[in-house]
Formats: sequence, C-alpha cells, structure tokens
Amino acid sequence: MRFFPSASRQRLAAAAAAGALALGAMSVPTSPFSLAADDLKDQQKKVQKKIHGAAEDLEHSSAAARKALAKAEAARADLDRAKGRLSRVRVRLESARTRDERMAEKLQQAEDRLEQARIDLAAGREALAEQRRVVRDRVADSYMQGSPELATITSLLRTRSTEDLTRQQTATGAIMSRETGMYDDLEAAELVLQTRETEVQTAKQEVAADRRKAAQHLEKIRRLTAQAVSRRDDVRDLAATRADARRAAFAAKLKDRKALNRLKKQEARIKQRILAAARASRGSSISAQPSGFLQRPVSGPVTSSFGYRTHPIYKYWGMHDGTDFGVACREPLKASGTGTVIAKYYSEVYGNRLYLSLGRVNGKSLTVVYNHAYGYRYDVGDRVARGAVVGTVGSTGWSTGCHLHFTVLVAGKAVDPMNWL
Repeated sequence: MRFFPSASRQRLAAAAAAGALALGAMSVPTSPFSLAADDLKDQQKKVQKKIHGAAEDLEHSSAAARKALAKAEAARADLDRAKGRLSRVRVRLESARTRDERMAEKLQQAEDRLEQARIDLAAGREALAEQRRVVRDRVADSYMQGSPELATITSLLRTRSTEDLTRQQTATGAIMSRETGMYDDLEAAELVLQTRETEVQTAKQEVAADRRKAAQHLEKIRRLTAQAVSRRDDVRDLAATRADARRAAFAAKLKDRKALNRLKKQEARIKQRILAAARASRGSSISAQPSGFLQRPVSGPVTSSFGYRTHPIYKYWGMHDGTDFGVACREPLKASGTGTVIAKYYSEVYGNRLYLSLGRVNGKSLTVVYNHAYGYRYDVGDRVARGAVVGTVGSTGWSTGCHLHFTVLVAGKAVDPMNWL
C-alpha cells in the first residue's frame, strides 16, 4: 500500500515505524532505542495492541472502500450507458412520431380522395341512370311513331310540293341527330362511370395500403414507447444503485479516515516518547555521507519513487513514503546494512514487515523497513550482516503484485531511500 487518506497529509508509515521501534525496544533491550521505564513499556504494549487491532479494522474498511468505489464506478458507467440507450430510444421514438404525423396526414388525404371519388361515382351513376331513362323514352317514342326512314318515304308519297318535302326531311334529320346525340351521351356517361369506378378502386387500394403502413408504424411506436419506458426504469434503478454505491464508498472512506486518525494520534504520542528515549541513550554514532551508505535491497528497477502524488482511491494529494522496486515473487531481499531486527509483524496495510535498526548515523537513528514480503528469515533481536538475505519478495497486505516497498527512517521520519542507496 502506498497512500493513506489524511487531512494533515502526514504519513502513517512514519508513525507506524515509531510504534514498531517501540515494539523493538521491548523485544531487544540491547537496542540503542531501549527504554528503561517499565511504565512506558507497559503503555507501549497496550497501544501496540490497539494499533494492530486498528490496522485490521483499517484494512477491512479500506478493502470495503475499494470495492465500494469499484461498484460506484461500475454503477456510474452502467448509468451512463443506460442514459445513452434511453436517449437513442427517445430520438427514434420522436422520429417515429414525426413520421406517424406525416403518415396520418397522407392517410387523411387518401381518404379524402376516396370520399370525393365515391361522390363522383354516385353522381356518375345518377347521370348514367338519367341518360338511360332518356334513351328508353326515346326508343319507346320511336317505336310508337315508327322509324324515321319509313316516315321519310311516307312523306315523299304524300307531299304535294318540293318545299314540303324539304321541310319534312329537315325535321326528320333533326330528330335522327338528337337520337344520335343521346346515344353518344349515354356512351360517354358509361365511360365516365367506368373511370369513376376505377378511381374509387384505386383510392380504396391506396387507403388500405396507407392504413396497413400506419398500423405497422403504430406498432413500432408502441414498441419504442415500451423500450423508452423500460430504459427510463433502468436509468432510475441504476441511479438508485449508483447513489447506494456512492454512499457506501463515502461511508467506507469516512471509516478509513477515522481509524487512521486514531492510529496516527496514538503512534505520534509513542513516537515522541521513543525519540526522547533515543536521545537519552548512550549509543555510539557513525559519521558518514548518506549517498551510497546503504546497499540496494533488491536488484529490480524502481517502479514508484518517494514523494507526493495523488492517492489512487481517495484522490487526495499524499505522501508515498518509500521507494517501490519491481521484483519477481520469492526473489531475495538483502540487508542494506549491518543491524538488529527491532520489529517483525504482519500489517494488514504493509503485509509482512521487518524493521532493521542500523544504529546511529550522523547522530540520528537510521532504520530500514521492508514491506509486503513473502516471509523473513530473522526474528526480533537477531543481528543481520550487510548483504545477508533477510527474506523473500511477496505481495502481502495492500498490494496488487509482487514488489518491495522500501522505507528509510532517519530519526523516525521517512526520507527518500535513493539518497542513501
């Protein structure tokens, strides 16, 4: 684990290191940080127990925070996708409704044409019936009066002068012309009626086709409306899910902060008393240049440097209190210097930890801390030679893969390890 939420942005690792130094003081009386007062040791034991319990609770809540955050992010992504689907369905539905309006208008026009065609057809039928009555009456009259040709011959036999004959022939021609016109009108009326009947049939077919299309389109609108309602319900459900996930993430984050703040306050008090005890000790001090003083603990490359950066979960600007080295699992961890193991324990945050005190350098305590290891070969109180294998690389605690989180503490304060390697 690299970051910790903190309003004051102080490091948990430095405070935890002080607590571990306190534990080492209890385990190794010969350490340069040993404390003489029994009451201080008793208090340290009590606080250390609380620290371990808090670490377990912190890890549990932090794991919950990571899960809650992941759920919140997933819910947000699901909600965005659902909103996109709803928007697309609404666009399609609006387009379908616009088209439905055009189709309804077209259908109305077709029905109007059909109605007019029916009116014209009825008028044509009435006109044809009237024309047929006229023709029937004329045929009946002709039958009663005889044929015009016979009347012409009769007139020729009865006439006394040429003028009378001419007048009679003119009258007969007019009668025959009127009859011919009546027959022509009858034929024309029949043709018009056929046209009207064709128009009505065409209009009926057009209306029927438009009605089928309108029905199909109406079904599409109903389907899109149902989809829109379903998508809207999805959005509502996902919005509620996201709200729940965000509340859970916030609650887990708040729990993390509270647990960490309690832990930091406890360790800060212990750190001050341990440093006071260190100042009171009579251990010797080495004078040396920091650069190159420590041996590299592993041969792998640096994957994350010491310094401030954005916390991956809480997004605050915080301290990464060590240097991460990318190393394969079970690779050896080397002692950076000769010293004494003052603490070794499992932290829910840092996994398997080991504090190696290297004594006093330039008048200040120097301690190196190994984190996330698979395991260690030394116990509290053991002396370790420079370059010895203290353990193997692992991925315990808050870790997503095998690596070493290496911390250097000078007087209990984390410093950039690369300045000492």
